[in-house]
Amino acid sequence: MTAMTVQTGVQSLWFLSRGSGLILLALFSVVVVLGIATRTGSVPARWPRFAVAELHRTLSLFAVALLGLHVATAILDPFVSIGWAAVVLPFVSPYRPFAIGMGTLAVDLGAAVLLTSLVRERLGFRAWRAVHWLAYLAWPVAFIHSLRAGTDLGVWWVAVVEWGSAIMLATAVLARLLGGVRTRPATSGSASGLPLGVAAQDAGQGANAR
Repeated sequence: MTAMTVQTGVQSLWFLSRGSGLILLALFSVVVVLGIATRTGSVPARWPRFAVAELHRTLSLFAVALLGLHVATAILDPFVSIGWAAVVLPFVSPYRPFAIGMGTLAVDLGAAVLLTSLVRERLGFRAWRAVHWLAYLAWPVAFIHSLRAGTDLGVWWVAVVEWGSAIMLATAVLARLLGGVRTRPATSGSASGLPLGVAAQDAGQGANAR
């Protein structure tokens, strides 16, 4: 009975790790799409633009919390040997070094975006924006991690989550590129088109303007 309980607990860690990873990929995709939508102005007319930007920011913060759960459950799973060093150092995991390393790289890129967002006022807008674009690089890296780290890609609903996220993001990026070709941005200082970490100050300014 004890052995069965232990095994059930171990399986729960795996399900939590994999499940949180899939949810995180979908959530990350939604966050990027929201950022693109506010930049292109392709949001429902009844939605204030600052509200979409605030949702973008809130979901970004929730993704950070979910990432903590995903990483912790993956490290604590006794059936795989990843090691805590692999949380920050890419490609050092004994278990699937490339797949886990891509996940670590995505975490590092996301951390750079998050940390620079926290010190945005001191860093300056141009430097912050330059780092913020790394989120566009973090998504495909995280996608490759999701494809290579799991062993359940043949499960239909897992494939739906992963490739559905990819199609959603590709559509939004294509719309962003086409929109950029047709018209130039109204204001070069707008941060709403960037994929992660819209500052609360921007949302507040949008609210006051309305």
